[in-house]
Amino acid sequence: MVLFINNSLIPFIPSSPISLLLIFSSTKVQFLNKYSAILITPLSPIEFSLRSSLVNVVFVANNSHNNFVPSSVEQKNKRIEEEKKELEKARQAKKELIKKRREEWKSKGKKYHEELIKDEQHLIEAKREARNTGNFYMAPEAKVAFVIRIKGVNHIRPQVKKILRLLRLRQLNNGVFVKINKATMNMIKRIEPYVAYGYPNRKTISDLIYKRGFAKINHARIPLSDNMIIENSLNKYNINCIEDLIEEIYRVGPHFKEANSFLWTFKMNNPKGGWSNKNHSFQNGGDWGNREEEINKLIRRMN
Repeated sequence: MVLFINNSLIPFIPSSPISLLLIFSSTKVQFLNKYSAILITPLSPIEFSLRSSLVNVVFVANNSHNNFVPSSVEQKNKRIEEEKKELEKARQAKKELIKKRREEWKSKGKKYHEELIKDEQHLIEAKREARNTGNFYMAPEAKVAFVIRIKGVNHIRPQVKKILRLLRLRQLNNGVFVKINKATMNMIKRIEPYVAYGYPNRKTISDLIYKRGFAKINHARIPLSDNMIIENSLNKYNINCIEDLIEEIYRVGPHFKEANSFLWTFKMNNPKGGWSNKNHSFQNGGDWGNREEEINKLIRRMN
């Protein structure tokens, strides 16, 4: 656009329609076909007041147009607000549920602890009574073993590799709980030079699950950071908290298989102080083989 002001041509590029409207509202505008330009002259006071009222009407209309909100946007905002309210309500309900269940979880842990103390006291009394009568007391055999893989993949026979995969021992320093029976002991004997195993006590099992416990949910490794994770997956087996899970593993309850499958394979560290000799058995000063109760010390060094 070219403006013709005071007998001179001035090029003008309006930044917006409003800026052009301001110029036209305060001046007389004449289009000159000869120069393809616009002639601008000042307005009289009466003309200026009439033109200003017209500009105000245009501005009001323009502002009302800017405040227009499409119905689709309104529906979307309404839906977002409803979802936000529902989410807040669900969070509050979960918070109140956890607050109610916390006392139940505490009472379960206390009950399991008292049962463990009673069992230990009963074992001591049975040994003392047998000694006083000149007999021997044979403690009940362990029900669960903890197996740790201590060797890699080199020079492993296919049969051994298959058994290690069945036990979920796919990597070095992986550990799993195994129910002791004839079948599992025969499997462990075939892979004995590649694993270290023994019979953990309840404290060792508890430390392992609390520190290195992960759940297997939809093929994903989920940390056990909340009892609700356990309850949502194992509630049908009457396992509602981490203490129930520990007790099921330690006592080898009727749902040991489901509880053990729920736990991801434990990823252990190398033991503090290192290994002694992986090529010799534990009975000969090495590392592989059955450690029985000594597995608790090894787990403590690797945890």
